[in-house]
Amino acid sequence: MHPITGSITLHSSLCTFSSDKPSSSSSSSSSSSSSSRSTNNLYVASKPKTLLQNHPLYTPINETLSIQFKEKILCLEILGIDAGKALSQNLQLHSATMESIHSIISFLLSKGIHQKDLPRIFGMCPKILTSNIKTDLNPVFDFLLQELSVPDHNFRRVVKKNPRLLTSSVMDQLKPALFYLKRLGFKDLEALAYQDSILLVSNVEGTLIPKLKYLENLGFSKDEARCMVLRCPSLFTFSIENNFQPKFEYFSVEMGGKLEELKEFPQYFAFSLENRIKPRHLEVLQSGIHLPLSMMLKSTDEAFEELIKQGGG
Repeated sequence: MHPITGSITLHSSLCTFSSDKPSSSSSSSSSSSSSSRSTNNLYVASKPKTLLQNHPLYTPINETLSIQFKEKILCLEILGIDAGKALSQNLQLHSATMESIHSIISFLLSKGIHQKDLPRIFGMCPKILTSNIKTDLNPVFDFLLQELSVPDHNFRRVVKKNPRLLTSSVMDQLKPALFYLKRLGFKDLEALAYQDSILLVSNVEGTLIPKLKYLENLGFSKDEARCMVLRCPSLFTFSIENNFQPKFEYFSVEMGGKLEELKEFPQYFAFSLENRIKPRHLEVLQSGIHLPLSMMLKSTDEAFEELIKQGGG
């Protein structure tokens, strides 16, 4: 699939994009029509049947598919979206009209999203293609503006970072998560919007609270666990079974580490056990030197080797 750049005229599909400047070679009727639209708009084009029928999707093996459904597949592919994946992950897309899909895309473009962003956004969240603009999408942008103080010219930056925001209910997910995070002590709304928005789409009772409880079960107090996630918000995104448990076991058993070290450096859990923690710990052991946990893991390879040499000398 080719990226969408500039002005694209797709004569063998339903989808046509207008460029930032109307092409001088366009017909007078097309020019008058496009002049009333946003320069980033997507619109439905007439379909030349002969070209459509030459496309692989129109071979006899696909005769059971309706013309409209085939055109939808072509349009999604031309947009840069994996149609098969999108249709399998969002069953409502099967019955969605091209007009409804067009309205969704037009709405996102009006919010500052670029055409080149659409493949990633829809690829990650095909559900957006069948969202209700009034009840699903618009409230999310209002939430970004009113609750997180994200100006409209920065909507694109936030949505590109985390398209899942657009599939999250403001009342059932985003507001409860924000309320809980604020209670914990998250005060930097800018960081929540631009860096840690994954926390806003995380279930409070199913994800956030269990991670804190696990840290408490390791021996940290409630306040210590809270301070740890404030210093390293990504702790909320790590798997207990695949991250916390094996890394804590290695830390306590093999490294003989103390809880105080993790309290001071919770970022320990963000490093790869096999590729960073184990190799560097073994080198430190062999060299016979002592390095603080943060210095052992955060140092670049060159700096780490230099520390080993200095300690060994």
